[in-house]
Amino acid sequence: MAETSQTIPKYHRIAQDMIQMIREGNLELGARIPSENEIIRTYGVSNTTARKALQEIEHAGWVVKVKGRGTFVENNKVERSADKILSFTRNMLQAGRKPSTRLLDARVLAKGYSSTVNGRRYAIKHPVFKIHRLRLADDLPVMLEVRYISMAFCPAIDKKDLEGSLYEMYEKDYKLHLREINQMLSIVMLSAEVMEFFDLAEPVPAFRVEGVTFCGKGMILEMEDSLYRGDQYRFAVKAT
Repeated sequence: MAETSQTIPKYHRIAQDMIQMIREGNLELGARIPSENEIIRTYGVSNTTARKALQEIEHAGWVVKVKGRGTFVENNKVERSADKILSFTRNMLQAGRKPSTRLLDARVLAKGYSSTVNGRRYAIKHPVFKIHRLRLADDLPVMLEVRYISMAFCPAIDKKDLEGSLYEMYEKDYKLHLREINQMLSIVMLSAEVMEFFDLAEPVPAFRVEGVTFCGKGMILEMEDSLYRGDQYRFAVKAT
């Protein structure tokens, strides 16, 4: 264990210390976090290490830097890039959150599945495996996920562990590599029925993501129709 801890950069350990303080409520929303000089004095590190620690916390979305005033605890929304293929699990870990999954339903459909994404109709032929999961960050429900998976590419997926990362399963168990994702993003208000999954007493806006994922040219691996809590997520789009 000692050898492992020595390989972790000092700035990362400091960042994790402060993130833990935020999680436990020792640094509340709007509170100013220790400055670069305060980190140097407390941890006995260089200004470069202290600066990297602050940058890591900021990039993870836990704090916001205000010029001339300091760095303050932010409402920690998870940033999800709309132009990158990134699993929920990896996205959460990058944001400094602990991911977990609650399986709600899983079944083989009696027929195929089709949906329109960005004006184009896509279809997966039978057999199709439907999976319905609630995704949590630090035990807080943040995403209600429905995926339709081609069993032509993923035979016997119904026998797999369905609470882990599907993307990891595709790569490790089925030797599939995700080539392209075509997604459509819209804003909706959560219905009373859906609010129960998120343990919400009042409705909040949500991002509805409808998408199709390819594992090769014209080869549809899965399709998605999921809801992301708007008070916990922000989507980033890069245009060139």
